[in-house]
Amino acid sequence: MWLAALVAMGACARRASLRDPGAAAYTRTAPDSFDVRMETTRGTMDVRLRRHWSPLGVDRFHALVQQRYFDDVGFHRVIRNYVAQFGIHGDTAVTRAWRGRSIPDEPVLAPNRKGTISYARGGANSRSVQLFFNTVDNTPRLDTLNSFGFPPIGEVVAGMAVLDSLNWEYSGTRGGQSFPGPSQDSLSRVGNAYLRRSFPRLDYIVRARVVKRW
Repeated sequence: MWLAALVAMGACARRASLRDPGAAAYTRTAPDSFDVRMETTRGTMDVRLRRHWSPLGVDRFHALVQQRYFDDVGFHRVIRNYVAQFGIHGDTAVTRAWRGRSIPDEPVLAPNRKGTISYARGGANSRSVQLFFNTVDNTPRLDTLNSFGFPPIGEVVAGMAVLDSLNWEYSGTRGGQSFPGPSQDSLSRVGNAYLRRSFPRLDYIVRARVVKRW
């Protein structure tokens, strides 16, 4: 019984931390390299993060994984032959807490080849909690787009077939038919209830955990 109580207390602490971006958990330095196992609705991927590619980006990602931020987070923008984007939390209180909590820019030190993961960004110093996987080689375009590019922070080292299989029906194909995919504004306001009601076959990260570090 005491073990169940400890588990419940830990879960409550993590939920509170997710709503407090200023918590000490988000100021720690990540390991030089570590693997994150992402269990998704399509299977399991292992992602290797490399801190020397983007120290600030990897530190933020490591902290978010440790606090279980990405559990039950949808791939809300999957464009076939381009990217699979995720990171808007299903709990609207968490989304509100992280709004505007960005990290400074860093140079692009690795190419946006297939399987790499980078932060989404809409301008200078705007990387926050949204990321995307490159589902094809997007170099050199995403390395230099809008003069700043998107610095990769890691890459898929196992389970590439899972990345290839993510459902793209709601966002369409690059350069092809455009579909009325999920609205980021609606997702931010309503949370996962919006995705499950309007896009029932969307894929999700079920859980993400650090499984190896060095």
